[in-house]
Amino acid sequence: MEVQLWMAIPFALMLLLIAVAPLIFPTFWESNKNKLIATAVITVPTAIMLIALGLGKEVLHQVAFDYIPFIMLLLTLFVVTGGIHLKGDLPAIPSINTGILAIGYILASLMGTTGAAMLLIRFLLETNQQRKHRTHTVLFFIAMVANCGGILTPLGDPPLFLLYLRGTPFLWFTQLFPEWLATGALLLAIYYLIDRHYYKKEPLENKKRDMQEISPIRFKGKINFLYLVIIILSVMFINEGYIPAMKGGVLRFLREYIFAAIILLSLKTTASGVRQLNNFSWEPILEVAILFIGIFVTMTPAMMYLNIHASSLGIDEPWEFFYATGLLSSFLDNSPTAVAFYEVATGIASVDGPTIAGISPVILKAISLGAVLFGSLTYIGNGPNFMVKAIAEQEGVKMPSFFGYMAKFSLCILLPVFITIQLIFIGF
Repeated sequence: MEVQLWMAIPFALMLLLIAVAPLIFPTFWESNKNKLIATAVITVPTAIMLIALGLGKEVLHQVAFDYIPFIMLLLTLFVVTGGIHLKGDLPAIPSINTGILAIGYILASLMGTTGAAMLLIRFLLETNQQRKHRTHTVLFFIAMVANCGGILTPLGDPPLFLLYLRGTPFLWFTQLFPEWLATGALLLAIYYLIDRHYYKKEPLENKKRDMQEISPIRFKGKINFLYLVIIILSVMFINEGYIPAMKGGVLRFLREYIFAAIILLSLKTTASGVRQLNNFSWEPILEVAILFIGIFVTMTPAMMYLNIHASSLGIDEPWEFFYATGLLSSFLDNSPTAVAFYEVATGIASVDGPTIAGISPVILKAISLGAVLFGSLTYIGNGPNFMVKAIAEQEGVKMPSFFGYMAKFSLCILLPVFITIQLIFIGF
């Protein structure tokens, strides 16, 4: 059956729900039960319709080979990083704050943006608890640790993992090191200057308290670092390229079986009380699981349509993919956005020269960078953004509103940095 544009309406409704519901119905949207109901209202009729139209096999493929690996990786990283507790109180001087952000920026590609953000945000807030001016530090943390730092590996950010599942080699993303380094260096330099400015405005009493109330860094749940190494090795080597038997049969989900074992081991071997110290809850990952089953089901015909009609969309230059992917990633979730423009790229006429995962390497780079970097432009661009905001507000940090975040931070600081990266590394 020919895929029609109207079949993408449920996908648009699903993305609109995720973008608008937290703003219009914040109390209703807090409950995962309500999210499940709202998602089911869109997803169940869509699945029935697609099956009736003969697209059942495509829906099943999307759920089995995209959603399950995707959610299992996130769940495993969520459980393992939730078993690591970092505590301590360092002097909240600009150089140390900048160093914490730099460490988080590096960790984001190794343990995922969500994992790195959840590991470090409370430690950063504890270090800065004596400071009056803290909001700018949390804003840069969202940008660097919860988003931009995750561009070096498929573990870093969900859109990259979905591109990995479509055939991008694990180590290919390390080729984005110059872009990663330049983005990090620019943001760290800007942050240091801003934090130094605010540190000079701190009351003398606050500075004295900060220097007196110091405690050493302590880790709990260290066994989970071993599990993180196993996760990285599993994603790198447990795939069809190294294990041909995974192309079908019971071994098809070998990587996910190993992830399940890691989850059980982490829950069993992590010392009691560590997760309580992290205020660990299943609610965030349940929210992701609920919303993304809706996304993956409803996106099936949309992805097929984009692939078929890609040549008529007028997007064919790398910089166009960078900004198109980035713009939608800012206001929708960056994972389906990256997949959508990947499908557009695969539908473009044959590419001269080598390809990666069936598309031009420079276009793949543009899509990857656009999805990851621009996810930091709004609170809803990437999952950890709202989580970090909520934790900071619990600790008494006054965070800007949705539009205040954009007006006071992302549009005036982040966007010029991203435009600079595009001009240097992608061009026109």
